[in-house]
Amino acid sequence: MVSWLGYGNSATVSVIFDDEETREKVPVYAEDESKETHHLFYDGESVTGKVDIKLKQEGKKLEHQGIKIEFLGLIEIYYDRGNHYEFVKLDKDLARPGMLTESCCFPFEFLKVVKQYESYAGRNVRLRYFLKVTISRRLVDIIHEKGIVVHQLSCYPETNSPLKMEVGIEDCLHIEFEYNRSKYHLNDVIVGKIYFILVRIKIKHMELSIIKRETTGSGPNTYNENEQISRFEIMDGAPVRGESIPIRLFLSAYDLTPTMKDVNKKFSVRYYLNLVLVDEEDRRYFKQQEVTLWRKSPASLKPENRGVAALENMRT
Repeated sequence: MVSWLGYGNSATVSVIFDDEETREKVPVYAEDESKETHHLFYDGESVTGKVDIKLKQEGKKLEHQGIKIEFLGLIEIYYDRGNHYEFVKLDKDLARPGMLTESCCFPFEFLKVVKQYESYAGRNVRLRYFLKVTISRRLVDIIHEKGIVVHQLSCYPETNSPLKMEVGIEDCLHIEFEYNRSKYHLNDVIVGKIYFILVRIKIKHMELSIIKRETTGSGPNTYNENEQISRFEIMDGAPVRGESIPIRLFLSAYDLTPTMKDVNKKFSVRYYLNLVLVDEEDRRYFKQQEVTLWRKSPASLKPENRGVAALENMRT
């Protein structure tokens, strides 16, 4: 939360939600990678509260050219600092031009706000929602921002087929691996098996990792940033023909987001399971498979707050 105060630091501004004390708060990373906590909202929920303006010196007048509050949704590409892409903008006038002679409070409400994207903070891009209060002045405006976090809920996928793939080197290696599903919610468990059909090379070990790929831009200006979320060894030693190795990976242990595809035509976030085999000569053989992640509605969330999008627009 950042405030810029006008000439003489004449007033401080704060935004207080109506359900400030009871609404859930979640951690979020700022651009400098510091961690903050913001209140959590869902698509379709109203955002209501009050703007509290306190004069630094009671009795001293604060002249202004109007007071307003805005609800904003922005996409910020870090390497394109000059451009912020605004996809939501709602505003309410709180006061006409005039004079504040004492501290005061203004109620506000943004009803059933459409928040079509999930909040996201990545390596090269950030999608954020925030409330912005502006006290317009002749010289320097007084501006105050308060961020929120938005989570997008999804329904259980209508189709969720198992993933089956092969890794092979002709006459040397033939491995089949299978995962129980292709789509997982963020607290799910990935269950699978690896089958060794033909093994004529000496495999030293095998590992499985989760890779997050953040894509920004488009066409020749596309930039991909890969981040290894997790890596663990699933086999140490040489397997034999006919052997099978079980896989069980608990996603709740990792800091994951839902899969995001072509968000406002600015960025995407995809996840991959990366299987790597290493032989005794340290040659690496790998197979990568995309999986879809989605956010399941928490059991504690009231039915009326689950959001229309969770039922109509968020089919995975």
